[in-house]
Amino acid sequence: MLLILVIYAIVKTVQSGASTGTKVLWIIILLLIPFIGFILWLLLGPKGGANTL
Repeated sequence: MLLILVIYAIVKTVQSGASTGTKVLWIIILLLIPFIGFILWLLLGPKGGANTL
């Protein structure tokens, strides 16, 4: 279950409008500390997708 959530967070991070450095940082956090990283991503992660109006 955690793996699915982390993969979801990574995909949403890649699709976000955040800078490349921010995306890389979030992906590293999600991979190194998946449980805490996912919670932090939910609270503080990049918002919005690339296709938002």
